[in-house]
Amino acid sequence: TGVGKTYMVKLIANKLGVPFVKGDATKFSETGYVGGDVEDLVRDLVNEADDDIELAQYGIIYIDEIDKIASSQHLIGPDVSRTGVQRALLKPMEETDVDMKVPHDPISQIQAIEQYRKTGKREKQVINTRNILFIMSGAFTALAEIVGKRVKKQGIGFGADLSSKAEEEQFLKMVKAEDLIQYGFESEFVGRLPVVSVFEELSMDDLYAILRNPRNPVINAKKADFRAYGIDIRFEDETLRLLAEQAQEERTGARGLVSVLEKAVLHFEKKLPSTDIRILVVTPEVVKDPKGTLEIILANPDASDLVERYEKVFNIDKAEATQAILDKEDYYRENYGQAFTEERIDLIVTSHLLSGVELEGLFGEVVSMIGEIRDYESSFADKKQVQVRFAEDAVDEVLQRALTQRKSAARICHQASADYDYALKLIMEKTGQQEFVITREAIEDPEAFINELIRRSYGTAPFALQGPRDK
Repeated sequence: TGVGKTYMVKLIANKLGVPFVKGDATKFSETGYVGGDVEDLVRDLVNEADDDIELAQYGIIYIDEIDKIASSQHLIGPDVSRTGVQRALLKPMEETDVDMKVPHDPISQIQAIEQYRKTGKREKQVINTRNILFIMSGAFTALAEIVGKRVKKQGIGFGADLSSKAEEEQFLKMVKAEDLIQYGFESEFVGRLPVVSVFEELSMDDLYAILRNPRNPVINAKKADFRAYGIDIRFEDETLRLLAEQAQEERTGARGLVSVLEKAVLHFEKKLPSTDIRILVVTPEVVKDPKGTLEIILANPDASDLVERYEKVFNIDKAEATQAILDKEDYYRENYGQAFTEERIDLIVTSHLLSGVELEGLFGEVVSMIGEIRDYESSFADKKQVQVRFAEDAVDEVLQRALTQRKSAARICHQASADYDYALKLIMEKTGQQEFVITREAIEDPEAFINELIRRSYGTAPFALQGPRDK
C-alpha cells in the first residue's frame, strides 16, 4: 500500500494519450444486486474521452482494491456477492458490447427521445471492450503466506526452507495463478489477467527521493497551506531524511509522509498566522520537538541563526531550480527565447519559489508580459504622439514589479509613465527628439529621470514633478 500504483497507471495513460478511469472494486456488485454496475466503468471511460467512442475503445480501466472481492477462504459454500462481481467482470475483460444507454438512467432516456425526434430512428450506441486495457490492483494481505506454503512444500526433500530466508516481497514475486485461485479468485477471472506485477515496498531512500522531488505534492501542498497565510516555509535536507525515516516506520508507504509532516508542522500552522513571522525553516529540531521549537521561535522570531538557515535553504532551492532550467536550455530557448536571460531566469525562479507557480507557466507569463510592454509602447505613441522605448533593464524592472505585485505589465508601465508624458512632449518640442529610451532609473525614480532629461535639454531643471495636477 502507498507505493504509487494509481499514480503510475495515471502517468501511463497520460503518456499514451488515452482516457483513464479508476474504480473501487468494493463499490461494485453483480448485475441485479444493490451497488454500482461494472459496465458503468466502461460508460465512464466514454465520458472521460468526451464522448469519443473510438478513443474510449483504447482506454484504460483501473480497478483498485481488487483483493477485497476475493471470496473468503474460511467460508463454507460460495461467497455470492464477491464471486458475482468477479463473474460480472469476465465479459468486459474478454470482449463485449456495452450499451451506452442505460434503461434506469432518466438522462439516457431523455437523450434517446431527443435523438428519435430529430432523426426518426432509434440509434443504438455501443462500445466494444476488446481493446480496453483492464488493470487490477490491491494490497493482497496474506497472499505471501499462501505462496510461502506452496514454495516450502515444493522444497521438501531438497533441504529448502525458503520461509525462513525469503522475505514477504520475495514470496510475492513467486506468485502463480494457483496462489491467486486459493486466495479466493475464480479461475476464469485469474485467466484473464495474464500479467502480474509486484510493487516493492518503498525504502527510506525512496521516500526521501519523493520529498526531494520538486513536483512532489506532499511538500508542495504544505507550502501552499502556509503561503495562504503569507508565510514561506522551507525544509532543510536533513529534515527531509528524518521525515522519510519516520514515514517508513509507519509502514503505509508514501501515505506516511503526509502523516509525519502534518505532526511536525501542525502547531506552527495554527500559531504562526496570528504573528508577524513570515518565514519558517523546518529543521530536524522542529520534527523532533515541534512544541518546544515553536516556543523558542515565538520568543525570538528574529534570531539570526534561524534567518540564516532559512536563507541558506532558499538559496539551495533557488540554485536547484535554476539548474533544472539550464538542463532543459534548448527547450526553454526555443519556446520562451525572450525570457531566457540571466536576470529574467533569476526573476522567474524567485517568483516560482515564493508563489508556487510552475516554472513553465511563469516563462509563458513573462513572454506575455514582454508583449504587453511592446504593445504599451505603440499605444503610448498613438495617444501621446511621443515615441518611447523601454530598454531591456527597464523591461526587467517592469517584469519584477508585475510578478511581485501580481499586476499586469501594462499597468506597471502606465503607473511609471504617468508622471512624465507631458515633460517628454515639452522636450520633443524644444529639441525635436522623436524617441525616448525609458531606462530602469526612469521606472525607479521618474522625477530624477525627467529632471535629468530637462537639464540636458534646457540646461536647467525648471520644475520638480509632484503629480499630474502640478503639471
